[in-house]
Amino acid sequence: MPNRLSDATSPYLLQHADNPVDWWPWGEEAFAEARRRDVPLLISVGYSACHWCHVMAHESFEDPATADLMNTLFVNVKVDREERPDVDAVYMEATQAMTGHGGWPMTVFATPDGAPFYCGTYFPREHFQRLLQGITSAWRHKRVDLVEQGQRVVDALSAPRRLASSPPPTAADLDLAVQALIRDYDTTAGGYGDEPKFPPSMLLSFLTAQHERTFPFQTADEPTPAALMAGGTAVAMARGGIYDQLGGGFARYSVDRGWVVPHFEKMLYDNALLLRAYTRLSRRPAEGDAGADPDRELLLRVAQETADWMLRDLRTPEGGFASALDADSEGEEGTYYVWTPERLREVLGEEDGAWAAALFDVTEEGTFERGSSVLRLRSDPDDPERYDRVRAALLSARADRVPPARDDKVVASWNGLAIAGLAEAGALLGRPDWITAAREAADLVLDVHLRYGRLVRTSRDGAPGPATGVLEDYANLAEGLLALHGVTGEARYVREAGGLLDTVLDHFGDDEGGFFDTADDAEKLFSRPQDPTDNATPSGRFAAASALLTYAALTGSERHREAAESALSVVPLLAEKAPRFAGWGLATGEALLTGPRAVAVVGDTGDPAVEEMVRAVLRWAPLGTVLSRGDGRDSGGVPLLEHRAPIEGKATAYVCEGFTCKLPVTTIEELLAQLAG
Repeated sequence: MPNRLSDATSPYLLQHADNPVDWWPWGEEAFAEARRRDVPLLISVGYSACHWCHVMAHESFEDPATADLMNTLFVNVKVDREERPDVDAVYMEATQAMTGHGGWPMTVFATPDGAPFYCGTYFPREHFQRLLQGITSAWRHKRVDLVEQGQRVVDALSAPRRLASSPPPTAADLDLAVQALIRDYDTTAGGYGDEPKFPPSMLLSFLTAQHERTFPFQTADEPTPAALMAGGTAVAMARGGIYDQLGGGFARYSVDRGWVVPHFEKMLYDNALLLRAYTRLSRRPAEGDAGADPDRELLLRVAQETADWMLRDLRTPEGGFASALDADSEGEEGTYYVWTPERLREVLGEEDGAWAAALFDVTEEGTFERGSSVLRLRSDPDDPERYDRVRAALLSARADRVPPARDDKVVASWNGLAIAGLAEAGALLGRPDWITAAREAADLVLDVHLRYGRLVRTSRDGAPGPATGVLEDYANLAEGLLALHGVTGEARYVREAGGLLDTVLDHFGDDEGGFFDTADDAEKLFSRPQDPTDNATPSGRFAAASALLTYAALTGSERHREAAESALSVVPLLAEKAPRFAGWGLATGEALLTGPRAVAVVGDTGDPAVEEMVRAVLRWAPLGTVLSRGDGRDSGGVPLLEHRAPIEGKATAYVCEGFTCKLPVTTIEELLAQLAG
């Protein structure tokens, strides 16, 4: 019989709607029921693409005996961490404090008031059943100790935590971060850390910007350490199993140090961030230019394939982007993606099958389970036409397999990241269809998620979800809208971004220059989450700093610029102590050092010369440069465009810093000279 999750909008909650567990959605009703029955809460947190969440569900939540224990002894609450990142954040902090590690599924035992007293992650069924009985025994016989333990956790996590702050980062601070990253860099496989290894998408953008500031790509004869780390990591991932060599797009992480075997789930946020990073890396000099990069074509191809994959596999009928593809299909992880030599021969024939096996490193021993292999591209193919033909045939054959499930909820924050990446890549790489997709996603989020000036975090099938937006939703959506304005010239996106950022300043500030992750009028949890460090996505604080800085450059607003600088005040400390977790703040710091420079391009809509100038800015201006575009007649209320008119009817660029502009230019050569100056 369906439980209380059957009306949920979250695909993850719906996965559990037919469990024998009597699940409750997060809410006061569950807390009241626990108080009425005088039993603890069992809070289970996960997400739809999570492999180990599926394992625990199959082992325990679908098992009648385990479900009977859960229903008899607890009030059971199921939470989608992607829908409620605030709930996830406070209980993950408790889990990490109690156990020294975290992950999903997250399993939390709490008092009826929500105070956690025992936490963990995945538990095998027999262990989980013993744990349920042990927790119940302790609740009945040692309740005072459990309640006191829960209160100590709440007190510790709720205590004010003041971050050491300083002025905004200087060039010396950012250079220090590079030196720290050099020490942590994996010179063999690229990236940072051991296994599992995650794509350092935000660091790639920082390192690219840092290299360009200290030694611009277009003039460099020798790459800097920043360029070597960014390029080495990007190439290693692009050739590895973490990248889908047939369909494009990156998996969430690699279970090994060498990017060989991925954890196969594919997340929108990873790919949106990596699209932007690879697009920026593809700006490297082409063959024939000074300092030409032999890997540029690979980086360019990966950017293109990642964007195409996002449109093909994640775009929803309403025009947004779905959250993720599952790791599993047919009940097993990775089945959809792996190959054997025999299967290659069946699809391609003996000759092409052997060639593909060598190219993609598919051996009889395999790199994955039961002799199957994850495809890797160890070197560039010697026959590009044959390569394209083989890939197309394998992709077609793979389409006959049972595909992974898709989590089709639309998350405001992650769609903001996708909008920014697609807008920037579409303009730079000449793909107007990507810009159209970015515009449609922006319009969907504004139409469905924005209610009376406030955001809801998710939607599904065009209907808004129950959760209010958090800081990253406002900041990343604003970032995407401002990027979209830069390539389309639509002033309404600047106005909408300004409204979102005003909400950030009015409702998320901590009175010390930073931001909480939840609004001051949001649901009160046992602590108010606030984390300045990046995780899989930019921290809300650094995402806000980036969008605020861009908005200030477009509008001249000192309020927004000062807020951005204050938000970056923790970067110097993190640059020295933990730069791997501050990539977005470091990249924004690089933009701050350049001014940030702003370029207004004006001219008739549809004029190819205007498009060429926009591409030139995206290709050659320092990363962090703010772009605005208009027709030269109506500024649309964007101050940077005011009094900026075409010269003699020609497409014209104004290169500015702090609203002080150089002489307007009408040729690409003059524009490049000013950008280099």
